[in-house]
Amino acid sequence: MRRLFWVGVGVAVGVTATRKVNELTQKATPAGVGTSLGEGLRELGAGLGAFGAEVRAGMNERSEELYAMVEDTTEIPVRPDPPSSARHARAPRRGDSHAR
Repeated sequence: MRRLFWVGVGVAVGVTATRKVNELTQKATPAGVGTSLGEGLRELGAGLGAFGAEVRAGMNERSEELYAMVEDTTEIPVRPDPPSSARHARAPRRGDSHAR
């Protein structure tokens, strides 16, 4: 019975070690390196997007605080008008003719 237990432990360790070695050799191939690099770049892009969103949210919050402080101090409304869709129309590119 003890021998059967140790054979089972040996088989389990062997299977686990074989799987780990296969994973490492797959990561070392050009396709594995490309996959790892692609996943890393996707994570970096997602992190940069989240960072940009946090920065924009902080900027908006701080500008609201500053507008409120100026308006409370001077009693003059200084907040800009909300943007309309016409104000954000795409500007013509360099080289485009202005007459259409």
